[in-house]
Amino acid sequence: MARHEGSCHCGRIAFEVEADFQDAITCNCSMCRRAGTILAFVPRAAMTLKTPADDVAVYRFGSRTIAHVFCPTCGIKPFGEGVAPDGTEMAAINLRCVPDVDLDALNITAHDGASA
Repeated sequence: MARHEGSCHCGRIAFEVEADFQDAITCNCSMCRRAGTILAFVPRAAMTLKTPADDVAVYRFGSRTIAHVFCPTCGIKPFGEGVAPDGTEMAAINLRCVPDVDLDALNITAHDGASA
């Protein structure tokens, strides 16, 4: 597995993630559509927050099951956190916040979150 570093725009929220990113999704829910995220899901244990947890802000909406993490300084949403149907804690990495990932090489699938 490759180790990647990511962050929000200003760097206040920084993280590392171990994954081989080949697949990702775009989502048309009200949050993702506005944020323009390209998301890849990894077990939460594969991601390490490199900055203090107090530096992140969290927004929850709808069913309130996903913690949409964003930077209170620059507003960028580098990842989200939630629990998969099987109970596994997951992180949804915004690959736009991981500079060494070639977005054009990803197999991107559209997810209809607006209808979920």
